[in-house]
Amino acid sequence: MATDLATGLRVLRRDEWDAWYDNLVRAFGGGPSTPEERELDRSLTEFDRSLGVWDGRTCVGTAGAFSFRMTVPGGALVPAAGITMVSVAATHRRRGVLTSMMRRQLDDVRSWGEPLAVLTASEPAIYGRFGYAAATFQLDAEIDTSRAGLSVPAGTDDVRLRYAAPADVLDACEAVYARLVPSRPGMLARRPGWERAGLLDPESERDGASPLQCVVAEREGEVTGYARFRTKLGWGVGGHDGTVRLEDLAALDPATDAALWRFLFGIDLTTTLTVRGRPVDDAWQYLVSDIRRCRPRRRDALYLRPVDVGAALAARTYQVPVDVVFEVEDAFCPWNTGRWRLSGDPKGASCERTSDAADLELSVRELGAAYLGGVSLTALAAAGRVRELRTGALAEAAVAFGATVAPWLPHGF
Repeated sequence: MATDLATGLRVLRRDEWDAWYDNLVRAFGGGPSTPEERELDRSLTEFDRSLGVWDGRTCVGTAGAFSFRMTVPGGALVPAAGITMVSVAATHRRRGVLTSMMRRQLDDVRSWGEPLAVLTASEPAIYGRFGYAAATFQLDAEIDTSRAGLSVPAGTDDVRLRYAAPADVLDACEAVYARLVPSRPGMLARRPGWERAGLLDPESERDGASPLQCVVAEREGEVTGYARFRTKLGWGVGGHDGTVRLEDLAALDPATDAALWRFLFGIDLTTTLTVRGRPVDDAWQYLVSDIRRCRPRRRDALYLRPVDVGAALAARTYQVPVDVVFEVEDAFCPWNTGRWRLSGDPKGASCERTSDAADLELSVRELGAAYLGGVSLTALAAAGRVRELRTGALAEAAVAFGATVAPWLPHGF
């Protein structure tokens, strides 16, 4: 007789964590985690926000929700549930385990009063049916530093760089990061403990590269930026052919940013700079002499879904005044279905239910995609995902939903 797995869904207990985590590790390839990684993941687990599905004494499903605050257009920090550690045992596929966890999780997020849920997707095709859509993208590049030069702005030579052990300057680097959080939609305010994630340095993930290195930038005695990176030396028939792998970079001003990139371009015995997970409008692209030598490419990053449409749309600001009625469809969270009047401008917004005629028709996925300003409502309409019911409403809303900078998720979770 088949087990009713829905009855095995419950909030994670502390004494169950090891079995719960082992199921997660197995689902993601079964590779060994270092004691440091395991300890950090346990310390970051929010037990009262984590779910497990149990078949008897065996854990067959996991899901968690970090309590983040995320920057939205206008600079406000809005509560967002960071959906994480989602797995289903391969022995229990197609038995409703994932759907039961997603159902319970979104109900919980709503009860916590958090208007947004966000995640990074190992398999994007999974999450669309639960209302998630790609809302930020990231820039990756393989830069040929032997052939692409940099033209830096005035003041770059005034920036002082120095090597430092990553742990020794952690507080100063975190202070730089914290100052940047309000400046870009999609950035997460790091809670205590999260700063340790940037220092994890297991040898198994270095792929032959050096241990993590750090350079900090200073202006007038103040730390204004940093770069964390690894180097991997190599030699070919023509001589040195090493690689710099950038792990993290943050800067408070253009001169500091340029100084750090110039340093990375010029590290001895290297000819390639590997860049992952940067903003799609990252400034270095406009300093290089030959963008084709950088092989830039874009890929999806943060997936977002409004859990409370009214609260989510009212939490951000809008580029220009907007007054539009949305007809929203949300099959998985039916409390969002219906008509919502959004009235907003650069100073604030309100979003309430209405019986007025709809101006635009879309699903909650399109709202999630456009929410941070990185995906245009016009583009979604061109794909047939948004329907204009009042002439001019699409252009009005598309301009209003835009953002002055590209939204960006600075790190995974």
